[in-house]
Amino acid sequence: MVDIPAGRMSGRALRAVVSAARHTPARHVLSRVLRGQLGIDAARRLGAEARGDLPVSLVPLRARSVHTRSSAELGIPGRGDWPRTSATYAAAFREERIDPEQLMARALSGAERLAARSPGGSVLLHVAAERARAAARDAAERLRRGEPLGPLDGVPIAIKEEVNVEGIPTRVGTRWMPPVPATADCTAAARLRAAGAVILGTTPMTEYGLSPLGGNPNRDMPRNAHDPGRLPGGSSSGSGVAVASGVVPVALGADGGGSVRVPACLNGVFGLKPTYGRVPVTGEGLTGGSSVVHLGPLGASTYDLAVFTQITAGADGHDAAADAQPPFEREELIAALGRGARGLRIGVDEDEWAAARADAALPAREALDALEREGATLVPIRMRMAHYAPAIGYLTIGLESYSAMLDARKEHMDELGLDVQLLLAGMETFRADDYLDAQRLRTELRREAAAILADVDVLALPTTARGAPEVNDQEARDGFVDPPALDAMCRFAFLGNLTGLPAGTAPIGFDGERMPVGLQIIGDAWDEAAVLSVLAHLERLGQARVAKPASFVDLLAG
Repeated sequence: MVDIPAGRMSGRALRAVVSAARHTPARHVLSRVLRGQLGIDAARRLGAEARGDLPVSLVPLRARSVHTRSSAELGIPGRGDWPRTSATYAAAFREERIDPEQLMARALSGAERLAARSPGGSVLLHVAAERARAAARDAAERLRRGEPLGPLDGVPIAIKEEVNVEGIPTRVGTRWMPPVPATADCTAAARLRAAGAVILGTTPMTEYGLSPLGGNPNRDMPRNAHDPGRLPGGSSSGSGVAVASGVVPVALGADGGGSVRVPACLNGVFGLKPTYGRVPVTGEGLTGGSSVVHLGPLGASTYDLAVFTQITAGADGHDAAADAQPPFEREELIAALGRGARGLRIGVDEDEWAAARADAALPAREALDALEREGATLVPIRMRMAHYAPAIGYLTIGLESYSAMLDARKEHMDELGLDVQLLLAGMETFRADDYLDAQRLRTELRREAAAILADVDVLALPTTARGAPEVNDQEARDGFVDPPALDAMCRFAFLGNLTGLPAGTAPIGFDGERMPVGLQIIGDAWDEAAVLSVLAHLERLGQARVAKPASFVDLLAG
């Protein structure tokens, strides 16, 4: 019998466990261990009162039809010399300190310099240099005529390799998928191009988006922007590091279980998972996890999140969830950045907060205290089902992905990373009703969240239960598994994915090991404005700020 450690596995031990799980009855032992470590058996033991009917719609439940908190009209949060945001670059264009062609060239040069850093500085996987140069030339001409298309015109951005970008293969972190260029942009990328954004290329992700830690032996993955001996978080790893290191002010990510919020938190930038369906997933490359996957931005400021979301949101006629959403009012999210905190009601579940490591929770507590001093009310709440959200989430995304990866399991198993092989071998032994029971538990979680949000404006949680875990070169090269670290990243993430509610994260300080940690704000369905207003006020107060890492690119300094 193969021994299965409770913590991290790599190297020979991991290969032995994977071999046993794939080719011997040891997969059943693995399944029991995973079910225990990830809280799945505890969720299955819940009584009938914790279960609702099977959901017939994934459209999020809205607690209130109208959200009436008035704005203090404080404007867009001001910022100092760092970080460089899309607003910074728009001002530099107007003042003729730089033009889009120069900015694009400096961004690509900066990405090359980071890639030469050892280890793990690669933030761009595929570079679309020729098309980026053409887009920058067009933007420069519009700006010379005084006819910019909007706030992102001429601004460099990056796109996670999970979605289609015309002319670039969509390989979702794999080695085996053929490098066939996409024939068209996904809806979000097409809308960003139409707004004048200069797409530099795609960013690397973890394989199939299944790891929130940021390791992938199929890619030259970036390391954490603040410490190359630490993981960057995932699965939108490259997008998070690209923003944190200054290559771009905003990047597209995708979030099925924290994959925008985790790398944003671990690299000390802002991130937003909008409401399910707010940004169409048309042209998204994964079919697994389709009931929990959202597209959203990682940015250098709340303004970047607001602008990105306003541009990419809206029905496109191909995504049913997007077609069901209410439209934004003109510049609704940008206006929301000036609301302030007075009159805000923030729900705080002390039992949930206790699950975070103390040094990760303390800066988040201090941020809440600052909001309370500004006129917000902290409201004690109790969300029984939130404790089980991670287990429900693992079952949901795990089994949806297992089903969707039929061809990979049949034809390419040996070409997958060891962590993905182990996951698939373990999922093979799960019970026939695991997925359906998880969805009944999800129904009750959705109902409970809506009931609480009828009384409070937002919920507050730590973004992750700890800061970035360590990684060594061998683990990064060959792969590893670490269920406890994985669970620490996802502990507070799945609540937002399973309910479809908007959830954002702000960089509010550092843990005891000097790694960034975040505060997560979750709002009512379709109320991204409330989430962004809270994050923006923390930014205004200086409680939330993007710190400059040791290795960074300052595009205005050349």
